[in-house]
This record gives sequence, C-alpha cells and structure tokens, in this order.
Amino acid sequence: MRRQIDHSLLEMALVGYRAKREEVVQKMAEIERQLGAASAPSAAAKPKRKMSAAGRRAIAAAQRKRWAASKKAAELPKTAEAPKPKRRLSRAGRAAIVAATKKRWALMRAEAAKAANKKAPAKVTVRKAAVRKSSPAKVAKRSVKKAAKKPNPRTPRPAPSAGPAPTPEVVAQ
Repeated sequence: MRRQIDHSLLEMALVGYRAKREEVVQKMAEIERQLGAASAPSAAAKPKRKMSAAGRRAIAAAQRKRWAASKKAAELPKTAEAPKPKRRLSRAGRAAIVAATKKRWALMRAEAAKAANKKAPAKVTVRKAAVRKSSPAKVAKRSVKKAAKKPNPRTPRPAPSAGPAPTPEVVAQ
C-alpha cells in the first residue's frame, strides 16, 4: 500500500510540475515575442543552415589527419640532433684573463696610491666618550667610589720629607 501511495504521489507531483513548466514556457514565449518585435525582423526570417553528412565526414577526416600529424611530431625522438658540446676554457685563454685582471688591479692600486699622496694629511680624530644614561644618584655614587679607589695619577704627589711638615711659624722666619 505504501508503495502505491508513493507512486501516485510522485505522478501527481509530475503533473503539477509539467503544468508549471507549460506556464513558464508560455511566459518565455511572450517575452521573446515582445523582444522579437523590438529587434530586427530579418533575424527571425533566416533559416538555419544544415550541413550534409558528407560535409561532416570531410571535416572529421581533416581533423583526424591534423591530429595524426601532431602526434607523429610529438613521438619523434630528439636524439637525431647532436647536442652542442660543452664549451671549455683553454689554458691560454685563462692565462690571458688572469694577466688582464692583474694588470687592471695594478693600475687601480697605482691610482689609489697617487690619490693618497696628493691628499692633505688626515685629521686626527678624537673619540667621544660614550654617554651613559643613569640616574643622578647612581652617578654621584660612582664618582665617590672612583675618588676613594685611588688618587688621580695626573696630579703631582708631594715629595717625601725627612721630618714632619714645617709649621707656618717656621716658614715665616
């Protein structure tokens, strides 16, 4: 029973879709008719050209012939042509290149030496001390530590004396 219901249901759906298709076809025909009236009438009057079976056979044979020629060209091995031998540099050629390179570098060095002799004496450059970024408290601590570490070697030290240092009264006499 279930199979019959499904079958009849499908037949009814098919009938409904055919009816809708007829509606769509009619609407399309109406639109085409309206477009046809707007376009040139000569386009609709031309009959479609038909090709004879003999013409189709002739075209097919010509195409097969072209394909055969194309495949035959692809199948030919390319070993028939001898490959070009690899070019090698002779000893004499290499020696000539080396000699020319040495000559060129010698000229460049000579020109550089001439230019160096003609130039003014080079300036003496003084390197600047690197700037350190730190807080003022750290800078103060660092300077105190340096001062306590050792005395400045650039300042002259007093000569050692045999006795105690003279007092101002003794110096005044």
